[in-house]
Amino acid sequence: MDWNFQSAQELAAALHAGEVTSVELTDEAIARIERDDKAINAICVPDFDRARAAARRADEARARGEDRPLLGIPVTVKECYNMAGLPTTWGMPHYANHVPAEDAVQVSRLKAAGAVLLGKTNVPVMLRDLQSFNEIYGTTNNPWDRGRTPGGSSGGSAAALAAGFGALSIGSDLAGSLRTPAHFCGVYGHKPTLGLVPTRGMVAPPAPALPIDLDLAVVGPMARAAGDLALLLDVMAGPDPLTHGVAYDVALPPARHERLSDFRVLIIEDHPLIATGSAVRAGVNRVTEALVGEGARVERRSPLVPDPTEAATLYMLLMLSNAATSLPVDVYEQLRTRAAALSAHDRSLDAARLRGMVLSHRDWVEANNRRELHRQGWRRLFAEFDAVVCPITPTPAFPHDHNGDLQDRHIDIDGVEYPYFDQLVWAGVATMPGLPATAIPAGRSPEGLPVGVQLIGPMFEDRTPLRLAELLEQKIGGFQPPE
Repeated sequence: MDWNFQSAQELAAALHAGEVTSVELTDEAIARIERDDKAINAICVPDFDRARAAARRADEARARGEDRPLLGIPVTVKECYNMAGLPTTWGMPHYANHVPAEDAVQVSRLKAAGAVLLGKTNVPVMLRDLQSFNEIYGTTNNPWDRGRTPGGSSGGSAAALAAGFGALSIGSDLAGSLRTPAHFCGVYGHKPTLGLVPTRGMVAPPAPALPIDLDLAVVGPMARAAGDLALLLDVMAGPDPLTHGVAYDVALPPARHERLSDFRVLIIEDHPLIATGSAVRAGVNRVTEALVGEGARVERRSPLVPDPTEAATLYMLLMLSNAATSLPVDVYEQLRTRAAALSAHDRSLDAARLRGMVLSHRDWVEANNRRELHRQGWRRLFAEFDAVVCPITPTPAFPHDHNGDLQDRHIDIDGVEYPYFDQLVWAGVATMPGLPATAIPAGRSPEGLPVGVQLIGPMFEDRTPLRLAELLEQKIGGFQPPE
């Protein structure tokens, strides 16, 4: 039997029943990577010797009667997580030999849950792109079309899952870095509620692994099956023991409903600042039709939606204020000069990004207060609805584009060009207020490329969009291996 495309839950059941061993699963996954990854380049740092040793230990533990959530299951880890003894570079050539001595907290949790770590997956430089390429490890290709990107920054993880390299992966998400690759590669990803999952050790070199609460950015699970997201989230969630003394179980509220017919869902398929491509619109409509067909209450507009233009502007301000903290002083001063020259009437997203890079603390506090007003608006909305369905990006996976600087690139949406970074406004719908969002497959484009949508839920009610994802998987189907 080919185990490579089985879900983690299916593998766990087979391991428990004695139908297969972890050593067999691991050897099969490694053989597939060695055969197919030359064309995809998803696994940038293989760790096969230690994986085989971990698989042997998993089989021995199971023989002793042990049973842990991920015992013996092959998984991958995004390159940006520290793994003791392996390089963590974030794609930066001058840190090609940076090897941390300690695991990230999430790597430790994977190991404690019994997972077999196959290696690390590729990323863009500093995780700052919707593509995954760098000078150290090269370019990761989309398994559906090697001339296209698998997305970024968790592109290596999504490509690995789509290609059958391990049942699970862990990624991170600030600007759709989990959700966009899931959408581009036809897999599942979950951006948890901000603060639910600790990030210590998911840090750019040479910074120390401190238990810092990140603003906007989260880490989360990726999988080929909707149910596997909850399985892995339960392993990942919970406070960092360095800040809370001991780790403890997180009692997230249960999903609001167990049947599609009981869900109240708001559909948002248009944004005032960017077009929605026809292929993505069709994916949103496919999910909408499934919900309507099952008797769910579905609305296409609501006055409760917080102002999307202001939300996108706040998102860019807050995101870029973070991104610019490590800039050299001379570059920062040049940006301040450019920002001061902007017209007060310039409300473009480009202007918001420039202002964000030189945001004063006073202005950040004001922006943060406006964010809290948006959170209040979302709380009102989620008193009337259980989930929001909307795009992740305006298009399916686009052709590789490594030309020039990021701010000079464009994205083609049904023949019209838009600034490359403007497509992030859809990721920001959930990221700016810190809401949970689950990326799910929602069909194919006319060219046969995967198309996904995101299911946004109430803060700290992650189980609601996760359960909705499982129910929709049963109704419209989920992951399909690339042809």
